[in-house]
Amino acid sequence: MEGRRERARPLTPEERREALVSATLPLLYTHGRAVTTRLIAETAGVAEGTIFRVFDSKEALVDAAVARAFDPGQIAARIAEIDPAEPLREKLLKITSILQQRFRASFGLMRAMGEMGPPKHAHTESRRTEMRAVRAALVELVEPDADALSVDPAMLVHTLRLLTFAGSNEQIADGQVLTPEQIVDTILHGMLRKD
Repeated sequence: MEGRRERARPLTPEERREALVSATLPLLYTHGRAVTTRLIAETAGVAEGTIFRVFDSKEALVDAAVARAFDPGQIAARIAEIDPAEPLREKLLKITSILQQRFRASFGLMRAMGEMGPPKHAHTESRRTEMRAVRAALVELVEPDADALSVDPAMLVHTLRLLTFAGSNEQIADGQVLTPEQIVDTILHGMLRKD
């Protein structure tokens, strides 16, 4: 028949769950916990009742979206794309950019949600294990340059993460967020004038 449209395949419950979480997360940066199920449904392109067939409550959906925001899997995937053979400064700039984007997004989400720190579910043993794996991957990227360092690669990564964390938080940095170049050059060269 001419002009007849085929219906899209219905989503599985897991696909529907993922679509709702994906639609909710960006809304949280603007509306925080005040986001409405109506707005979530409109953004996801579903009926409002669909939300409650997948989640017990709006709070359960919001919690799932926040959990996604703190999932370290995306960081690990981006870090895995960095070539260990690149020059040290280039690797550190890429690492710092990845971490800074993550930290700034997390700080923005916590601010929008009225939270002072990461949610409880960000502190589970599985999350700690995932973050240890991310740190190990960062150390592995720096290890080919160990002979050029005055500290071991693990200490360089630790210091880089701390400076990136502090330098990416507007409150801690007094409104002067550091650039990846400022962070990396401070780590590699310090702040002494070279005469």
